[in-house]
Amino acid sequence: MSHTSTSTHPTAAERPEIAELRARPTAQVVVIGGGINGIATFRDLALQGVDVVLVERDDFVSGASSASSHMIHGGIRYLENGEFRLVQESVTERNALIRLAPHYVKPLQTTVPIFSTFSGILSAPLRFLTHRSGKPTERGALLIKTGLTIYDAFSRDGGSVPRHRFLGRTRTLAELPKLNPGVKYTATYYDASMHDPERLALDVLHDGLATGAHARAANHLEAVGLGAGGVRVRDRLSGAEFELAADVVVNTSGPWTDLTNEALGHQTRFMGGTKGSHIVLDHPELLEATGGREIFFEHEDGRIVLIYPLKGRVMVGTTDLEHDMREPAVCTEAEIDYFFELVAHVFPDIAVDRSQIVYRFSGVRPLPRHDETQPGFVSRDYRIERAEAPGRRGTTVLSLVGGKWTTFRALAEHLANEVLELLGTERRRSTAGLAIGGGAGYPTTPDARRVWVVSHGDELGAARAEELLERYGTRAEALIDELEPAEDLVLANHPGYSRQEIAWLVRHERVARLDDLVLRRTSIAFTGTATLPLLEELAAIAGEVLGWSAEQRTAEVQATRTLLAERHGVQLPELEVTAAQ
Repeated sequence: MSHTSTSTHPTAAERPEIAELRARPTAQVVVIGGGINGIATFRDLALQGVDVVLVERDDFVSGASSASSHMIHGGIRYLENGEFRLVQESVTERNALIRLAPHYVKPLQTTVPIFSTFSGILSAPLRFLTHRSGKPTERGALLIKTGLTIYDAFSRDGGSVPRHRFLGRTRTLAELPKLNPGVKYTATYYDASMHDPERLALDVLHDGLATGAHARAANHLEAVGLGAGGVRVRDRLSGAEFELAADVVVNTSGPWTDLTNEALGHQTRFMGGTKGSHIVLDHPELLEATGGREIFFEHEDGRIVLIYPLKGRVMVGTTDLEHDMREPAVCTEAEIDYFFELVAHVFPDIAVDRSQIVYRFSGVRPLPRHDETQPGFVSRDYRIERAEAPGRRGTTVLSLVGGKWTTFRALAEHLANEVLELLGTERRRSTAGLAIGGGAGYPTTPDARRVWVVSHGDELGAARAEELLERYGTRAEALIDELEPAEDLVLANHPGYSRQEIAWLVRHERVARLDDLVLRRTSIAFTGTATLPLLEELAAIAGEVLGWSAEQRTAEVQATRTLLAERHGVQLPELEVTAAQ
């Protein structure tokens, strides 16, 4: 759930998913909030045969879930908070996701540069005991070595990722020659990368929808209140309102949880999320300097820092700042200055400037209210709050407080169990061990990959089949079945996608706005490859599928252009027309 600006298309035809909800406005469960935790809960309940509806006020995965650091990690830092249960669960889920979603979740080599031997030893126990005292201190080798040894002990399920290793200065600089020569050691361990969080979440959504007509979902549908007939929702594209009756309402709107409860007539103060920002750089020298691994450390101010090669770019993050959820989260100029200082600390001989930023993004972590606790030490664990819906006896509202990407499957199972208990229904199956979307049957060895590519590339060609497999996992089969090889022409303004591919995404992935396509169904915005002609080309393709008028297509281009500028620092100027033209 996010609060992006949007305009209505009152003349647009009613979307099929909205018509379906209006025709049968009842369900056992309504889940409010289509971030990863809401989507995963929807999938889990759908797999149990529960009549469930998921509603999201903007696009699926457009809020906190789209602003992540693109990591699936065990949370080594949680050890210092004493959150051993969360570390155990996180490591278990990380290792499982590498197996269940291998198309999007892969082992990530992570290196921690260390500039002292003993720093942090005295302050760490104090933070462990109080979570609020002790001046932030950059961690030294001894403390990091101890933490990684404990961390490895949590990862004993057959070696999904290798154990950590320590190197001294000489060997470190041989591997990473651009690293700050003042480094004393490096610690290298493995977590997991999540190259396409939005696409992974969409796979989870499609798995839920595929279970049958009892599982329904709609984006751009906002829960605005609680009426006599149930949860009142508003279609933000048409302006139409109607009510959805349910026995259980599940509030998974992340950092907006209190605002959602307020709309439902129930005042809560559960949340205290902090803002985290990132920038994406087109910087070949910095990309090469990372050696293909994430550089990860804790700065002397206590903030976690990452320099992360991704999609041919380098992502730098993150911050941990208090934020008012009634205001949009944006990456500020001060945060960018901070990121540049961090890069200079790690790679002092590499110059970085604003001209190399191709994208910036910011989101709010769905953390619990934390009062005086330092943001970095607020628990990343989750809990579920239960209350009766105001004025509706027999309807229960469950509010999710907390949660993070890595543990979405386990969290959803926990939340679904509470719902099943309220419904008096038995669990039919667990999602543990269940492949996600295009991870089902995904070829994980070179030989298996060659077989898949050859068998699916007869007409398209091996290179195109390989590209689609990498992008969608085995869900690419459905796309390949619909492609006409002779007409699979690349976009005029982007060589990475074809016209037929874009049209397929619009038809099959609940695209309703142009920014749904540019920011979440594709990597166009993230990689800094959006241009005004490309937006116009995409709007023409999407408009043809969705029946947009010429005026709607123009409005979508302008709305996406404004969103990219205001939220992501991407300026797309009008093209200059020369006299020769």
